[in-house]
Amino acid sequence: MRGARGGVPWAAVGLAALAAAAALALVLALVLGGGAAAPLVADPGPLVRYGLPAAKLVMTLSAAAALGSILLALLALGPGRLEHHRALDIAAGAAGLWALAAAAAGFLTFLSVFLEPVALDGRFGRLLATFFGETEIGQAWLWTTLMTAAVTVLCFAVRSQAALAVVGLLAVAALWPVAQQGHTGGTADHDAAVTAVYLHAVFAALWVGGLVALVLLRRQLGDRLPIVLARYSTIALIAFVVVAASGLVSAQLRIGGWAGLDSGYGAIVAAKVIALLVLGGLGAVHRRVLIGRIARDRAPRASFWVIVVAELAAMGIASGLATALARTPSPVPQAPLDEVADPSPAELLTGAPLPPPFEPWRVLTEWDLNLPWALLAGFGAFFYLAGVLRLHRRGDRWPVHRTILWVLGMVALVVVTSSGLAVYERYLFSVHMLGHMMLSMGIPVMLVLAAPVTLAARAIHARTDGSRGPREWILAIVHSRFAGLVGHPIVASVVFAVSLLVFYYSPLFSWAVTDHLGHQWMILHFLLSGYLFVSALIGVDPAPYRPPYPVRLMILLATMAFHAFFGLSLITGTGLLLPEWYGAMGREWGPTPLADQVRGGEIAWSVGEIPTLALAILVAVMWSRDDSREAKRRDRQADRDDDAELAAYNAMLERRAERSGSER
Repeated sequence: MRGARGGVPWAAVGLAALAAAAALALVLALVLGGGAAAPLVADPGPLVRYGLPAAKLVMTLSAAAALGSILLALLALGPGRLEHHRALDIAAGAAGLWALAAAAAGFLTFLSVFLEPVALDGRFGRLLATFFGETEIGQAWLWTTLMTAAVTVLCFAVRSQAALAVVGLLAVAALWPVAQQGHTGGTADHDAAVTAVYLHAVFAALWVGGLVALVLLRRQLGDRLPIVLARYSTIALIAFVVVAASGLVSAQLRIGGWAGLDSGYGAIVAAKVIALLVLGGLGAVHRRVLIGRIARDRAPRASFWVIVVAELAAMGIASGLATALARTPSPVPQAPLDEVADPSPAELLTGAPLPPPFEPWRVLTEWDLNLPWALLAGFGAFFYLAGVLRLHRRGDRWPVHRTILWVLGMVALVVVTSSGLAVYERYLFSVHMLGHMMLSMGIPVMLVLAAPVTLAARAIHARTDGSRGPREWILAIVHSRFAGLVGHPIVASVVFAVSLLVFYYSPLFSWAVTDHLGHQWMILHFLLSGYLFVSALIGVDPAPYRPPYPVRLMILLATMAFHAFFGLSLITGTGLLLPEWYGAMGREWGPTPLADQVRGGEIAWSVGEIPTLALAILVAVMWSRDDSREAKRRDRQADRDDDAELAAYNAMLERRAERSGSER
């Protein structure tokens, strides 16, 4: 593209605008919001008070550049092209800076906690080792530094797309340890706050970093800039939605209400909202106006890059404000549980007051938003409906019942993960088991029959430039050896059945109940294992192997017999699963913990039989339809060739009869 060559060094101007705006916003927010004020008890000094936020800001920007470059290499750039190699070089350099900034931030955090002057003696070294080896916050900084250092090395060494995807996941995971340290207070609010902060950090990094990578790759892209820019625009739109939603949740938890806006923290939040709205407007200009004009080579070079620089400056302001927020006292301070007067056992365990007595209708009145799964369900419904609409616009048909099933599945996913089921499963094993049954046996049936892979293959445009878009990634995963292994009917059924015992009779159950990350893993595992099992039985999407229908029925009956055995073991068992949790809640309503566990076993046995019967009926119906289709195919073939197959069969019988007669 002519506008990308010569003239103003737009890459330098854009990066300078990003860094300068971020630094200025950070300093102003720290001063005006009170984040840079010396603490009343002990002051670590101005070097730490200003140096720690500065190191975190460098971390934020370098993490964005690394993640954005990796994402573009995975979804927008063709492997083997110069642009792809250049993107990985940018990612490696940014990840290296990320690792150095994380190490510096960890060291400055140590100084702010221990209030020790820097020394080269053994005592200082022992304190430093204690901080990084034994304290949670020190271990978080150590893990972040090690993970980002690994990303740096791997970005230099890896060039295949599959391996690069693993590196990208590692880079995303590197943001988690520090995100866990960003909120204090009760467990319930802590979990929601950590999730919101983490999602905010990840998608803001993808948004900012993608644009930074585009600016740095402008010369290598050349005439391909409009194509890559359009792909980035879709990523930016998704990131905008997630950043806005996670920011809203985080602000609500930390501000508490409209009165909280009349504080230093609230002022920074308001300024960040304005920056986000400006970014949304600039993104709309990109998506609606500039991409098409650039593709037609009618957009002036200066106007395009001026808007890019303005967008980078706004991103810098938002990044600086976000870093300052982490150092600014919230208007709603969270008192530790040991300072709460007479906390109940449930409060000590969960960090939240015991909810009112459980009634079935409270499933729809008590809510605890699980942001990742709510966003996933929202995006899942939106993109599925968008795919169906694209098919209809080009004249292709898509069964209505599949669309209804997918939307119902997404709604059910939100209900299980965020409604009263999610609230009361922390206190009642029976409610937990009901949610388990829906995740592993109810929702997967709806999702499998909706045929999402088939819709994606038909609705998403195929790439022709060697890069992998959503369609290519979906099909690559579906046809991979790993998917073929875990999706094999025998393997899927074994995983589905055996994981019940492994999960509930191992420390995994305690991890899933007591730890937020373990809880998210539990939801993912139940959902995926159920999806693979159901897909092996009644799936309509492409799969490496489909067993004959009699074998499918045998697998279903054997698996469900194991499932019933698990339910009976809970009904007849005399020991309480996880007594230190369900047995220590101190609730005075509802059945006793052991009686509630028996009820959970009854749910696993009885409620699980309903999807089993439905699956058996569906397998039988599909078997009948396949036989009917085969009979109709043979009838049409007979009409075309005047029943040649039957004539050949009769002739074969006659020859056998003649040979038999001659032998006699």
